[in-house]
Amino acid sequence: MTRITENWLTDPATQAVCAALEAGGAQALFVGGCVRNALMGVPVSDIDISTDAVPERVIVLAEAAGIKAVPTGIDHGTVTLVKDGIPHEVTTFRKDVETDGRRAVVAYSTCVNEDAARRDFTMNALYARPDGTVLDPLGGLSDLRARRVRFIGEARDRIREDYLRSLRYFRFHAWYGCDDLGFDPEALAAIADNLDGLSTLSRERVGGELLKLLSAPNPAPAVAAMRSTGALGQVLPGADDRALAVLVHLEGQAGVAPDGLRRLAALGGVDVAETLRLSRAQARGLDRLREAAASAMGAAELGYRLGPAAGRDALLLRCAWLDQPWPGAAAAEIDRGAAARFPVTARDLMPDYAGAALGKRLAQIEAAWIASGFSLSRASLLSGDSGAD
Repeated sequence: MTRITENWLTDPATQAVCAALEAGGAQALFVGGCVRNALMGVPVSDIDISTDAVPERVIVLAEAAGIKAVPTGIDHGTVTLVKDGIPHEVTTFRKDVETDGRRAVVAYSTCVNEDAARRDFTMNALYARPDGTVLDPLGGLSDLRARRVRFIGEARDRIREDYLRSLRYFRFHAWYGCDDLGFDPEALAAIADNLDGLSTLSRERVGGELLKLLSAPNPAPAVAAMRSTGALGQVLPGADDRALAVLVHLEGQAGVAPDGLRRLAALGGVDVAETLRLSRAQARGLDRLREAAASAMGAAELGYRLGPAAGRDALLLRCAWLDQPWPGAAAAEIDRGAAARFPVTARDLMPDYAGAALGKRLAQIEAAWIASGFSLSRASLLSGDSGAD
């Protein structure tokens, strides 16, 4: 018998939530990511609980136990129970009645097997009792142990229920799959046969899913598989993943953590920010990063212009595009540039210069200062000895 014994499971607040449900004769089963991650030794961020009690009954049982109940998604069967500041999303067992590829019409169920059957992958259809005993209604445990991402039942049926599952397949493989096993041929064929459904999804959902995929430790094999099915070109026209594996390798050499936006910059594409409905901050960061990487600025100037983190990202991207190694002294040079402070201000050039002429002269002096390796003093720059004339 398989059991999980994580700290979050034995927390008194979480056990109190389970006890409140069970005191009213309802089931309380942990489900999905918290069970999957616990079994894989991966940190758990959200606690999801499935129950055979309808939402209204969940609220009554929680309030009787002094637990705050928030109807966060009551139309979909979800109530958030907050105990000692810890949120627990409690959702009634459900079964699909009708689906259109974007959303499903569901009905409540009292059967855990029906609830499991409506999920996407077998590794997400694992449940655990409050004592940690794992329930495996669909054989997902063996898939999880093998790090095999497999659709529940027929892959094409699961995809047609929600076309976002095509993208989720690649994300889950990148985060939880085993590259040595390769990709499930049935899944890839089903994704390739249902590409048109991806166009029905909101761009926000697609963008969010793609950034989650790109934030995995090594998303390159999954993105390559995504390209081979046609899914990459469908959701991000013009994208080119050839530099992605190189970038991941360079990140390891530079000792930097994965970053979805940096890797999205490596993919490129047509009107990426609008296609994926990125936030304004993300769009600005993406444009700035790609422009800096395509410039002739050296490592120190990248640090000076962009700061240490963005300067490093721009140089990583440039090296990936050009298939060049990470320069050994790059980090120190970027930090040196980021710490440099231009000693001349516009006020220093007044009243001799004004308007456009002032801006042009200031830029000339700054260029000379950068070319000197940030070594020229204020006096030298203003005296005309800088070579900026």
